[in-house]
Amino acid sequence: MKIEDFFNQQNVIELSFFNFENAITAAYFARENLEIVKVNDNFRKFFPVLGNVSNAYFPDVLTQLGVSVEQVEQFVRDINEKGWVLIPKVPINMDGKEKIYSLLSTRTRNDSFSYLNGVQGQFVDRTEEWALRREREELLEQKIRDRELIEKKTKQLENLATRLAKYLSPQIYQSIFSNEGKTIEKHARKNLTIFLSDIVKFTDLTDTLEPERLALVINSYLSEMSAIALESGGTIDKFIGDAVLVFFGDPESKGEREDALMCIEMGLKMKQRVKELQKHWKKLGVVKEISIRMGIATGYCTVGNFGSDLRLDYTVLGSPVNLAARLESMAEPNTMLIDENTKNLIEEDVDCKEFDSFIPKGFSREIQVFKVNDFISSKHRTQRKKLSHTGERVEINVFDSSDIHAAMKELREIQQYLEEQFRENK
Repeated sequence: MKIEDFFNQQNVIELSFFNFENAITAAYFARENLEIVKVNDNFRKFFPVLGNVSNAYFPDVLTQLGVSVEQVEQFVRDINEKGWVLIPKVPINMDGKEKIYSLLSTRTRNDSFSYLNGVQGQFVDRTEEWALRREREELLEQKIRDRELIEKKTKQLENLATRLAKYLSPQIYQSIFSNEGKTIEKHARKNLTIFLSDIVKFTDLTDTLEPERLALVINSYLSEMSAIALESGGTIDKFIGDAVLVFFGDPESKGEREDALMCIEMGLKMKQRVKELQKHWKKLGVVKEISIRMGIATGYCTVGNFGSDLRLDYTVLGSPVNLAARLESMAEPNTMLIDENTKNLIEEDVDCKEFDSFIPKGFSREIQVFKVNDFISSKHRTQRKKLSHTGERVEINVFDSSDIHAAMKELREIQQYLEEQFRENK
């Protein structure tokens, strides 16, 4: 006799199934041929639609629950070939609501009790877990969509900023798109050097050139003049047809004297560049050489945003702007005229000759006009920057450069004096 003959078969099965009987999962035990022998109470609670499933073929039960054909076939294949099954996601609709289960099953072996040889398994309710997982996936997908949208909008803004940069001077562009952007919302009164130039007899040029060739000539001219202006540290205010308005001293300044000298240097470079481009423009159909005239004035201007709620211009207003325009209109081809204020700032480094005097409309006194020839020497052009410095709180201009050592001694005396004053007031 076998040991299993001494025990009640049903009691042994009940005892072996005891742990599953009180489990929170839907547990079952089936014979080796997959006929269900026993299920626990939670199995009946989970799947009340099944009713009594004793002796039912387990794959048929799965089909009755609405499990897909693929998963039923997977169950049969794995339990026969591997001896165990793990299907992590089994969707089952009960009363119109979808619940998600994991199905775990394995073949059991017992040498003492042959009727315990079969298949034991359970359904684990993973509905909340899968809901959380789905919510997390949706959040991740939304995050990805948001990131893609942000990247798209960022690219659009970059493209917009790139296009916008063509309409603004780099200094103004930098002020708008940096943390200093708020500063340009205010208007300020500053001592600026204003430069205005245009092409002599521009109307004749427009009458003799086809529109396409005229556009090529003007665009190349303005591009070259803009490059020189930016290289020289100027702020391009605007183009008015062929005219170019540039100012020095805002939003960045190197000191009144250095601003004026940079403006003069810019004008001389423009004059030289126009001369170099004559052959190129001739190939485009320009019959007569292009000449420019330039006017420069220095004085206090109001600088800031001007316009309406719909459109603003960052520009300068003031009598120096009007005076620069008058000087430019008085200038002969390929010459540069400056006012007395500008001349007083640059005369140590630049060769200037008295040109004329007049009372412009809107001015109460006579204005002395001077014609700029060139820097006195290459030394005056290249070494002047060493004699001035503009910091965050202090601006230094060495007015007499004949004895630089004496100037340095004077600076040290000023430093010593300020330190003594600070100690006394502390």
